[in-house]
Amino acid sequence: FEEALRRETAGWREQLDRVTLELPADGADLAATVRANLGYILVNRDGPAIQPGSRAYDRSWIRDGALTSAALIRLGHGDAAASFAEWFAGYQFASGRVPCCVDGRGADPVPEHDSHGELVYLIAEVVRSSGDLEFARRMWPHVAAATDAIDALRAERRTVAEEAPARLRFWGLLPESISHEGYSDRPVHSYWDDCWGIRGLEDGAWLANRLGLADDAARLGAAAAEMRREVVASMTRVMAEEGVEYLPASADLADFDPTSTTVAVAPLGLQPWLPARALETTFWRYLAESRQRAAGTRQWDAYTPYELRTVGTLVRLGWRDAAWEMLRFFLADRRPAGWRQWAEVVGREPRAPRFLGDMPHTWCGSDFIRSALDLLAWEDGDRLVLAAGVPAEWTNPGERVVVSGLVTRFGPLSYRMASEPDRVVVTIDAVRETPPGGVLVKAPGLTAATNVTVNGRVAAVVDGGVAVTELPAVVVIGR
Repeated sequence: FEEALRRETAGWREQLDRVTLELPADGADLAATVRANLGYILVNRDGPAIQPGSRAYDRSWIRDGALTSAALIRLGHGDAAASFAEWFAGYQFASGRVPCCVDGRGADPVPEHDSHGELVYLIAEVVRSSGDLEFARRMWPHVAAATDAIDALRAERRTVAEEAPARLRFWGLLPESISHEGYSDRPVHSYWDDCWGIRGLEDGAWLANRLGLADDAARLGAAAAEMRREVVASMTRVMAEEGVEYLPASADLADFDPTSTTVAVAPLGLQPWLPARALETTFWRYLAESRQRAAGTRQWDAYTPYELRTVGTLVRLGWRDAAWEMLRFFLADRRPAGWRQWAEVVGREPRAPRFLGDMPHTWCGSDFIRSALDLLAWEDGDRLVLAAGVPAEWTNPGERVVVSGLVTRFGPLSYRMASEPDRVVVTIDAVRETPPGGVLVKAPGLTAATNVTVNGRVAAVVDGGVAVTELPAVVVIGR
């Protein structure tokens, strides 16, 4: 028994410690919660199948699996993500459409039009992190079929019928579906689906380019750009016609659903094309309503911790303090607290009987992992952004932030932030490939007047951060 216990303990430590986070005392629980939820994700797997639970959700969704795989990849488990992609792709329909989920009976035929883009995104994430072109070649037929399906679906909303004034808001969108199951009462034209469709076309173009398929890359790149334009035009039209200032979640309802809208920003990276004012209005309203909920001045009975994914968007918007405000609220709802887990549904009254989904619910857990890691580093196209969510108190004299082996598309990232009385020193190790757009260090407290050096040379604070173009690097930030 002792030998078996030693072996199992060593095996779990190897799986959970491929990436390590060393944070100040008040961040230790955050790091431990990342580690715990990685473990829960691995426990909930059924062979190659990634599942959000093992009881209520003993089945596998491509939606949950793609986003959970993104978390696994960043924590050094790209092999699990690749296995899941290959396994799920085997259930793709002859039409090229991707099923929403798979269980012991096979593929579920219910159309949820986010699924096609999610499979392509998952495959691209594996290739981006690993550089495995053999995997890309093997998966290309699935990518080609899924992107063809996206194009065929959006063509259904680019007909003469959609030119009627009452139908123009649907031009170029994917058809109605129940989407992320948020519209199970009545399928609608969900922008969640469209954002995944855009990203699927973008990633299809990227994969084609990596494989030397120039014609496919050009065609898919043009389709992605066209779909981006038409989706944003639809959002803008709906906002004008319905008199709303936030980004609507669907074209039919003009509904407010920031937990859905957030995916356009994090992880899909569509922020540069979204109406900036409407995006900020969406998340200012979300913050205002969340503060009322936390203060008890807004009626509420329950929420789903899928909201954890909004933290990554708040970081990308530059709202460091707001990101932590929300994160602390969610961390307080881990139940039992010492297990560092979330149920799918969190009730206001902890002991009131209710449906909870699975607990731990590891799609919620993966949303937490991605957001927690975004505090420390995130990919902004061809550059890396570091420390954009590090709170000011982590730079008090004597504090240290150490990130070791965090997987990025540019290779494993390791950096250290050491705070001294008169300066903060950020040491960034070399990665496999220096990001073409460089590294932007966005430590707290930076202003245009801050004295900064990079590798001993005077540097300026631009775009709220310090630009680094060569690695390894030592960034010294004066106080």
